[in-house]
Amino acid sequence: MDLSGKIAIVTGGGTGIGEAVARRFVGCGARVCVTGRRREPLEEVARSLPPGTVKTCAGDVSEEKDVERMVEAALSFGGGLQVLVNNAALDQDPAGVVDLDPAEWRRMLEVNLTGPFLMMKACIPHMIRSGGGSVVNVSSLAGLRSNSEMPAYCATKGGLVSLTQQAALDYGPRNVRCNVICPGATRTAMFTENMAAFARQLGTGVEDVFARFQKDVPLNRVAFPEEMAGICAFLASDDASFLTGAAIPVDGGAAVVDVSGAVISDIVRSLKRSGGAHE
Repeated sequence: MDLSGKIAIVTGGGTGIGEAVARRFVGCGARVCVTGRRREPLEEVARSLPPGTVKTCAGDVSEEKDVERMVEAALSFGGGLQVLVNNAALDQDPAGVVDLDPAEWRRMLEVNLTGPFLMMKACIPHMIRSGGGSVVNVSSLAGLRSNSEMPAYCATKGGLVSLTQQAALDYGPRNVRCNVICPGATRTAMFTENMAAFARQLGTGVEDVFARFQKDVPLNRVAFPEEMAGICAFLASDDASFLTGAAIPVDGGAAVVDVSGAVISDIVRSLKRSGGAHE
């Protein structure tokens, strides 16, 4: 994908999927402003890429003044603004609706949904002035399906899918495309750390926990951040010039699996291994 001449903002760009997206964009010819709440990871990314290709701006996407600074940093490249990747997000500690702290609910809304809204509100006018652009929002498979005891995460990620499609409808006539990807389990440092905590509680290793994630995934593995970066680069590029309003699962096929059928498949496989059913 050719991103030569394009200026992009990648939120949550210091680690994980956001870092991988920033690296892929620079490799495809873009200049990128990476943002995030912690300055150090952003500066590490910038130092590791060619001089002049990356600017950094530490801040919180849920704060309007920080959003303004992020946009100003990207515009300081010169050449307008053509791409926004809304990747910054918070995870939720497991809790059902009854037990979830309202303060955590509000914070999840602020970062996971209001943050992308504020970024789109600030960036889309510059895209229009640049002749068009591409917004790529990073939701989750949890935005299309439900996870046990994750109401705030699922609601905010589902809301991001709807927000993306609304913006695609409203700004398509101005040549601004808006799409959303919905990653499945991905080997980011944060996700691996969370799974390691589960592994310790289960008395097993993190690879065993990953194996549980992938056993019913058709591609039979979890993703790598670079694989999310690839689809983001495609959506940002002119190769995706007639694609807007799409919610794209990037999940190894997990979304097509019937959970009841998966249980039956496990039983059948077990019976085959044991030599068949016993009468």
